Amino acid sequence: MKHKISLSVAIITLNEEDRLPACLESLTFADEVIVVDSGSTDRTVEIARSAGCKVYEEAWKGFGPQKQSAVDKCNHEWVLIIDADERVPEETRAEIISVLNRPDADGYSFPRKNIYNGKWIRSCGWWPDRVVRLFRKEQGKVKEAQVHEAVIVSGTTRPLDKPLIHYPVRNLEHVISKINNYSSLGASMLFEKGHTATSFRAFFRGAAAFLKYYILKRGMFDGYEGFVLSFSHGINTCFKYLKLREKRINS
Repeated sequence: MKHKISLSVAIITLNEEDRLPACLESLTFADEVIVVDSGSTDRTVEIARSAGCKVYEEAWKGFGPQKQSAVDKCNHEWVLIIDADERVPEETRAEIISVLNRPDADGYSFPRKNIYNGKWIRSCGWWPDRVVRLFRKEQGKVKEAQVHEAVIVSGTTRPLDKPLIHYPVRNLEHVISKINNYSSLGASMLFEKGHTATSFRAFFRGAAAFLKYYILKRGMFDGYEGFVLSFSHGINTCFKYLKLREKRINS
């Protein structure tokens, strides 16, 4: 795309050489792309720089603070936060350009199409999975959370119709890796808030989480993928509380 709009894109990365190129290719309409990398050992930084991104290398501070650091470095009035595993399809690019020509809010949310094993997951709470990602820099801030961060807009927000495309997991091994990482982050957040846990509570909460996503959120209707994702929610919850218990024992 020859014409670029006055929009800054903020991305955080860590070892994303396989997913970052497609992400950046979908952002060629933006005038500025800021990448904050937290110690990649693959070609992520090289790929970002060769694509013309402004790259900063910083120690990991948690999802919320890391994304806010990327936002702080943006130079335009409007900022779009995108993850390396997300894409902005053509129809969504057109909608972004349209609203920025005549903005009628201070922030905008997108539905996300989450893809696993090449399948669009409509269950497990994964659709429409609406997230605020486009906002005026001076009126938006990323919540200071280690995990499950969100953009808070001090003004009006409006939902957009066109989706972002999200590839949250590469394969089953990646699912297991994310369970370990996110359960540790979740346990740390609960520990800091003074929560406690028992083995029974960890098992009960894990089982309840599985049933919630598989039955109530209809994961059963997405076949194998729905089962894996529902089960991963349950295991993540169980390990989060087991890790919290261990932290209390060792503190």
